Amino acid sequence: MKVKEIISLLEELSPLAYSEDFDNTGLLVGDAETIVTGILVTLDTLESVVNEAIEKKCNLIVSFHPIIFSGLKSLTGKTYVERTVQKAIRHNISIFSNHTALDNSWNGVNAKICEKLGLKNRQILIPQKSTIKKLITFVPMGNAEKVRNALFEAGGGNIGNYDNCSFNIEGTGSFKGNEDSNPQFGKKGKMRYETEIQIGIIFGKHQQSKIIKALLESHPYEEVAYEITTLENKNQHIGMGMVGEFEMEMTEKYFLKFLKKTMKTDCVRHSELLGKSIKKVAVLGGSGSFAIDAAKNAGATAFISSDFKYHDFFRAENTILLADIGHYESEQYTKELLYSFLKKKIANFAPLLSEDKILVSQINTNPISYL
Repeated sequence: MKVKEIISLLEELSPLAYSEDFDNTGLLVGDAETIVTGILVTLDTLESVVNEAIEKKCNLIVSFHPIIFSGLKSLTGKTYVERTVQKAIRHNISIFSNHTALDNSWNGVNAKICEKLGLKNRQILIPQKSTIKKLITFVPMGNAEKVRNALFEAGGGNIGNYDNCSFNIEGTGSFKGNEDSNPQFGKKGKMRYETEIQIGIIFGKHQQSKIIKALLESHPYEEVAYEITTLENKNQHIGMGMVGEFEMEMTEKYFLKFLKKTMKTDCVRHSELLGKSIKKVAVLGGSGSFAIDAAKNAGATAFISSDFKYHDFFRAENTILLADIGHYESEQYTKELLYSFLKKKIANFAPLLSEDKILVSQINTNPISYL
């Protein structure tokens, strides 16, 4: 398998189209056409991780965090980022990152936290805007079913728990081809009226190229009339953070002890105890202070995240228990998530890349230690 084929599989889990604007996701180092001999999954890519990849004969590192976050103006080895990139290049090791694309995925970072904590009935905490597109096209009546099915097969027409969704209106289309035209219906230079079906479907923005390709390949007209618009509707499966519920309520102290043990952290920084039972909980892997108000508005009794500053804890305002478990600790199970996904997917391609060539990095990349 090639690097680009592994990336294509990973995009099924977390399409890069849903990465945040500030982020730097995708193939950061290497050639997409390279044949993959082994994959090393890690949370961060450091020099020590590249050394591990060399030792284990892995030429693709799948790294949650991007080693190159902002632009590099030189590669002289003066920083840990430059040294890491230099070493990867010298040893023909590719580096791929899906960071906030995986944060925004329905089955991504926050889903894994919910799974570990046993939270049920999960919902997106902050749905990402402008992720839903709408296609309108016009098809001769006799070809409508073929075009509709092609659009469905390309991933269009999915709304929540329903698929193959479309809206269809019958009408009359008119056209007249010029001297250079080659009409499928009627004759060039002659006015033509055709009974048509207006087909409307919605699709995720990451599917747009596939949708257009399917439309053009299945449509009988030489020139295909269509329009695509971006909708304001919320996407219930794409966005930052999640809200879920415990099956049974628990006291705040029990909750904090359970959280500390389950998330394997040496320290839980939290806001003032309120004497409330904990049942509905919001989670957000990584830095999550921006989502405190969203957690409160969602009716959560606790919000689990990291990197809260001193004044962020005041924002609890006696309405919610804020729990900072540490950045690394909140995302530590991401390696397990990526490894399991790749192992399951790539098993279908054996022996092109055997399962024992997919490895989890054994290096703890947490830069913070506790006394």
